[in-house]
Amino acid sequence: MASCSMASAASGFLLTPNVIGNASSVSKSSMVFFPSNNNNNSSRLVVRAAEEAAAPAPTITTAPPEGSEAPKPKPAPIGPKRGTKVKILRRESYWYNSYGSVVAVDQEPKTRYPVVVRFNKVNYANVSTNNYALDEIEEVK
Repeated sequence: MASCSMASAASGFLLTPNVIGNASSVSKSSMVFFPSNNNNNSSRLVVRAAEEAAAPAPTITTAPPEGSEAPKPKPAPIGPKRGTKVKILRRESYWYNSYGSVVAVDQEPKTRYPVVVRFNKVNYANVSTNNYALDEIEEVK
């Protein structure tokens, strides 16, 4: 019976902040209680935090170094624009000699298949988009 009364006692944890402040900062601890009464269906967890007096964070400004050049202009966009109609030239493609519209073009120059094309009809796997290289598509005027 003694163990049953111990199980009904509330257990608590002491939460301490991990930040070590200077002598002028105020730090308070919080106590959390977890009731272990299984008959009470409306149990809840209450956590109260204490406010700490903190010094304002210093503002850091970064100025460009003297003698630095103006930022370089952006390179020209790679591939066709979004929404452009293209013809597929890849012979292995399900959509060979078909037309689709460009959904997106990856601007990374090292991307192997940067152009995403969407089609009106789906392939055998029920997919309606595919990626193509720049030399595997042809813009339609």
